[in-house]
Amino acid sequence: MGKERRLLALVICLVLGGGLLAAVLGASRAAGPHHGAAGSRPAPSDYVDIADVPRKTEPIPAPGADSSAGSVVVECGRNEEGHYNEDNLVVSPGLPAGAHHTHAYVGNLSTDAMSTDASLAAAATSCRGGDRSTYYWPVLRRPDLPGTRPHESSAGHGNAGRILPESSVRVEFRGSPVSKVVAMPRFLRGMTGDAVAHTAAGDADVRARWGCSSTPDRPTTRYPRCPQGDLVTRTLVFPSCWNGLDTIGEGHRSHLKFPAGNGVCPRGTFPVPELRVSLSYEVPAGAPLALDSFPEQRHSPKTDHGMFVNAMTDRQMAEVVACLNEGRDCRM
Repeated sequence: MGKERRLLALVICLVLGGGLLAAVLGASRAAGPHHGAAGSRPAPSDYVDIADVPRKTEPIPAPGADSSAGSVVVECGRNEEGHYNEDNLVVSPGLPAGAHHTHAYVGNLSTDAMSTDASLAAAATSCRGGDRSTYYWPVLRRPDLPGTRPHESSAGHGNAGRILPESSVRVEFRGSPVSKVVAMPRFLRGMTGDAVAHTAAGDADVRARWGCSSTPDRPTTRYPRCPQGDLVTRTLVFPSCWNGLDTIGEGHRSHLKFPAGNGVCPRGTFPVPELRVSLSYEVPAGAPLALDSFPEQRHSPKTDHGMFVNAMTDRQMAEVVACLNEGRDCRM
């Protein structure tokens, strides 16, 4: 009888102890990233003091006689409308929350996973000149601060914390240093960067360019530690050599390629306007950062990426091409 009592007491202790452990683990999980949840923050090696980043001047080939040296800035605001969702129209169309992380948008105000060419063409836009294209990228967060708005907690998958609003968003098209450009087809889909760079075998598709506003000649693939008063910057440069056939390609890359270092497009492709989206953020010196990502990518800054869908009218795109080919600086 004594053995039975001791066995019963042991079982009760184990049950209670297991319940206590479960409660502790549950509280830890509920507390989220602000209390050290696994994968909630980048590794210390993902940060770099900007003073330790070597200066690097982007090689710019000398413009030739047939160059298209103009530029076009499309004024689309900085997402004052609060357009966020967990969709990715380019990579996973028709699949709500298919991105598993949150994207921020400028341009077309209707963009979500269910958008179609027709719905994009009919929607309102944040772009002053009427460009209905959609431009989007993963949000940047302060994981040390709690999110208080619904869209800050809707992504899940370890993406939590306060979303940093963009201080500025610059949407710009540039030409080619070696030739004239041709028009992008309407509803062309494009992407840049590698959302799975942390676990990828190589860095062939990594296009992350982080930096600080006072030192634009120090680009890095890591989160920069900037001097007090500087803005943290991100630059998303998209491929600009089109195969002349498709608006959507295999792997979302086969129809659009990057030019070589001398500006020449690969064989079988044609130069189209090069899209650059430049973002900046106010970040206190030393504050932690976390780019929204897939869970296994652990918010690596190398996974920075962006997407766009060209929904300009033929007339609008013709204006962009003319401005670039004539070497003018224009605004839309």
